[in-house]
Formats: sequence, C-alpha cells, structure tokens
Amino acid sequence: MTPDTSTTNCSANRTQTPTRGSAAASAACITGVRSLSPGCTSAPATATRTGSSSAGSTDPAARASARSKSANASGACCVHGSPVIGSTVAPSAYRGPVTDPPVLETVPLTGSPWPTIDPFLFCVHHVDAYPAGNEQLGPAASLAGRELGDDFAGVDGWRMYHGLEVPGFPQHPHRGFETVTYVRKGLIDHADSLGAAARFGSGDTQWLTAGRGIVHSEMFPLLDHSSENPLEVFQIWLNLPAESKLADPHFSMLWARDVPVVAVRDAHDHATEITVVAGELDGHRAPSPPPDSWASRRDSDVAIWHLRFAPGARWVVPPAAVEGTVRVLYVYAGALSIGEREVHAPTAVVVRVDAPAPVTAGNDSTEVLLLQGRPIGEPVAQYGPFVMNEQSEIAEAFADYRRTGFGGWPWSRDDPVHAEERGRFARHADGREDDITSSSTA
Repeated sequence: MTPDTSTTNCSANRTQTPTRGSAAASAACITGVRSLSPGCTSAPATATRTGSSSAGSTDPAARASARSKSANASGACCVHGSPVIGSTVAPSAYRGPVTDPPVLETVPLTGSPWPTIDPFLFCVHHVDAYPAGNEQLGPAASLAGRELGDDFAGVDGWRMYHGLEVPGFPQHPHRGFETVTYVRKGLIDHADSLGAAARFGSGDTQWLTAGRGIVHSEMFPLLDHSSENPLEVFQIWLNLPAESKLADPHFSMLWARDVPVVAVRDAHDHATEITVVAGELDGHRAPSPPPDSWASRRDSDVAIWHLRFAPGARWVVPPAAVEGTVRVLYVYAGALSIGEREVHAPTAVVVRVDAPAPVTAGNDSTEVLLLQGRPIGEPVAQYGPFVMNEQSEIAEAFADYRRTGFGGWPWSRDDPVHAEERGRFARHADGREDDITSSSTA
C-alpha cells in the first residue's frame, strides 16, 4: 500500500544518518520525523517524480514508482522513521519508581500517513465505507467524478486508491523493508511475483519481508452484494537492518485465531482488550514474525498492539523490556488520560517506557494503536517503494527492478482478485496452503 498522495508524496527522498547506539538512534522525539521541505534534489536521476498512473511512461520501474508514490506539483518530500534529536530524553530501562510524567510529547495526527519513529517507517490507517459489491467485486456505484488510478479524495466515504474496477493497490514493487498489514474489517486479496496468493481479513495480519525485492498487489474485494462492505486496515512499514535488506522475500500469515487477545477488567469492571499483533504482553506472545525481520530479534523489543477501551476503563501499560526502546500511542478514536495528561483523538503520544504508565479512557469507547521498538539506528535512504541505507542503493534498486522485475509478474492482470466463493486462505511460494474457509468480513 502507499500513502494518500493528497497529503504526502515522494517519501524520504534523502538520507538520514543516525549512529547506532547514539542519542539520535534512540531519541524519543517524534517532531520532525515526517518533515516537509519545499523540494527534493537528492532523488536518483533514474526515478520519475511526476504522474500518478502508468499512462505517462513506458518504463516499468518509473510506472511502478509513479503509481506507488506520486509526487505533487511542489516536489515536497517526507522523511519517515528517521530518528531526530529533540528536547526529550531517550528512555532507559526501568530501574525503579519514576515520578516524571509518562508523556514525553504529543503530535496531532492531521493527515496520512501518521508520523513514526525508527524502526518504523510508515503507518497508515485506511477506513472506507464501501457500498455493496458488483459482479466484478468492485463497488456497485458510479465512479464518475473520481480520479481513477489515484483516488484518495474519500468521496462518499470511500476511495478506489489506485484501483480501476476493484479498490486497492495493483502490482507495485518493494525492497529493503517489511509491510505489516492488520485488517480489522473487510478483506484483502494478495498476489505477488513469487506466485504466492492470499485472501485475509477479519482480524488477520500479513507480515511481508520485501528483502531484496518483491512485487505484489493488494486489492479490496467487495463480496457482499446486498449491503455495505466496510474496510478498516492498518499498514505499517518496519525497516530492515542493512544486513537483512537483501534477504529473500517472504510472507507470513498471522491468522486471527492465532493472535492473542488479552482481556482485562479494572476495579470497576470496565474492560480493556489488547490484540497482540507483535511482541508479548503478560506471557501472551504473538505469532513469530518472518525470520529476517528486525522483530525476530528478542532485543529489538518490537511490539504492535491494538488497544480497545470501554468508556472509563483503566489499565496500566507495562514498561518496556529493553533499554533504548521507544513507544508511541496513536489515539485515533475517543480520548485517553495518560498519567495526568488528557489526550483526544487523533493524536500520537510518545511515552516513557521505563515505568508503568496508567491510562484511563474517556466517556466514549477509545481505540489506540501502540508501536514500539528499539531503533535500528542506521542511515535511511528512501524513494517511493524502496528503502535502503544509501542513495546509491536506491539507484541500484531501480536498475535491478528494470532488469529482473523482481521475479516478474505471473498474473494475467495487474490487479488480480480471487474467486468470489473462495474463503480466507494463503498459498505460499513453497506450495504450502492455509485454508481458513470463512470469508466473513465482520
């Protein structure tokens, strides 16, 4: 998936150079992580920076880059995930009672994608109220007036994104990082250059290591022909360390049935529900990430949790397990008091990790995405769908994609969707198959 190009554009077209273990590498400050500039001159000459579809170029790499991360007229660039030295102090391991406030910084979530801190590069929250589906599994509604191929406007509460018939993201390449796609409502049809395929949703997560290069599509089939097809998806980009950036591509399915959901009640019987997509909470460990992931290292302390609070519910966020971990709470619905600080959605909150942090929901149901991890602390060079350490490696990625197509595209169209009657499943590149049978979108 790619960001809403109406609010952001070519992403991180320059290099940030923190030093592993330095203050920059573990700084908790989120301000400036997504910094805007009036123009970017450091992008590789091999990359196109204009247009939003394949119509304007015959170069496959240029088409994919344009479709994946189209630049606006100003040529502004965004930096995601590169740690920034700020006024806040890097958190340390818990060593006993701490009296300082748990909130280090707050940042309004005014657009898409959300700002992130190393080791995360990108986080987007897609919410679409799709209408009933047609025979092609696209919307049974007029598409007139939409900018098909680049529809991020949200007309009538939904978007086609880069899809022409079915909403979603037709084939596009990635290299050098991972995508973690957590689907709370709706379905995604995956297809890739390895010949692998999947349909997942209803709380499932796909964790894909792009490594040395993969091409994939992510389409949103609308299976219900008689009523709405709501979609809610988080996609998170997690960086890879230099030694793993050219690892073999791989994806893992974290089916909802295997993902821990921790339910707790406070003294007043108010419920809090924590879905542990990555990491561990109170002895409940998420399914293993792919083998080359930064998250596969126990000392990375990577956690991805979804928190849902009943009105007035109280909970205590535990301290992190590893020194240098940074943690951000994305309060995207409702309100949350963190210590003595009240935060209203939509707001990102950088919090201390060296002590327990008491939190209390407001008068309405509250939902929060928690991202945490120990920073990788390496240079980040990003252009569109490629994330490496040096700009020369970005140019090399474009050259490799032009030469090899990252394995080619074995599908008959750029935006394949699976058979309507097919339930949730995964067919892996090695021939293994998972069959979850149900295609429920609840």
